[in-house]
Amino acid sequence: MKLREVLKTIIRLPLRLVPRDAVMRIRSGPLRGFRWIAGSAPHGSWLGTYESHVQRLFCERVKPGDIVFDIGANVGFFTLLASKLAGPTGHVYAFEPLPRNLHYLERHLRLNGITNVTMQPLAIAAATGSARFRSGQHASMGYLTDAGDLEVSTVSLDDLIANGIAPRPAFIKMDIEGAESDALRGASSLLGSTGLTIVLSTHGYVQQERCWSALEQAKFRIELLRDGAADGDYLILATK
Repeated sequence: MKLREVLKTIIRLPLRLVPRDAVMRIRSGPLRGFRWIAGSAPHGSWLGTYESHVQRLFCERVKPGDIVFDIGANVGFFTLLASKLAGPTGHVYAFEPLPRNLHYLERHLRLNGITNVTMQPLAIAAATGSARFRSGQHASMGYLTDAGDLEVSTVSLDDLIANGIAPRPAFIKMDIEGAESDALRGASSLLGSTGLTIVLSTHGYVQQERCWSALEQAKFRIELLRDGAADGDYLILATK
């Protein structure tokens, strides 16, 4: 084992002693002081270091009064951050189909007295209806597939807005484990509008190419923030 890996293992040892159900105060970052359930997600969440580059994007782009869609909200780290940044005049819609994650998301909202978030137990997809969802090895890795172990309700972004379930957003964060291009396919009307910022994680080169093409055709300005050549996880910032 390389020295760096040994040091990482030593540093992480005390974290294993933290009870999974312990309610911690987030130690650093823009959510410092917020309450968080230790075992709900990786320890970087309550340490405040989780995806720090995405945290910076939120702080730069989400403004008071904004409508924010957190698509693939997981247990709510970025939902909490969007709630704080959008403030009492803004609103966050958190989309998450997995019951385990919804349980922790609801608890995090309650623990922090959050009132400007609406939880939506839905998977964003190309069409409205239902689909099979497979739970991943980790709670953040579930995805839509015909061989899934769970049936979930789906909705397209265009139907969501057209049917009055949520208003048009100013900011979207999307991280849905390989279903990103399908979600964009169901959002042609929304993508045709202006005043929209999208932070999009794409999983795999094929998804990256499909999403980039869809956003380019919709006349977004696109910036590649993380090159996924090594691990297949790309990060796109698209603005219009």
